Amino acid sequence: MAEHTLNIRKPYFDLIADGMKTIEVRIGYPKIRKISAGDTLRISCGDDTLTRRVTQVSEYESFQAMLVAEGPAAIGGPDMPRDQLVAAFRDIYPPEKETFGVFTLHLAQTGD
Repeated sequence: MAEHTLNIRKPYFDLIADGMKTIEVRIGYPKIRKISAGDTLRISCGDDTLTRRVTQVSEYESFQAMLVAEGPAAIGGPDMPRDQLVAAFRDIYPPEKETFGVFTLHLAQTGD
């Protein structure tokens, strides 16, 4: 088991902190491909940090395929529909980045 650090935008950090967002979505860059179930994830936003345990890692060929398999509420909160999620992904990642693979990191409280 290893520890990894990710930076995240404030609205999504707050959703994770509140327990509403339990799946983090990332592109399959080499750093992300090293994350495995059981690893610890330190999530940072500015000066704020929280820690979660990764319970599952899944890979998909596209954001659309990922959203068919995963619950959108666990990714963007209860009020964010699929089309808004895709728009948010596109704001962060240009379409050609999907060729690296789309990864979901399922998160659980660490108990600390």
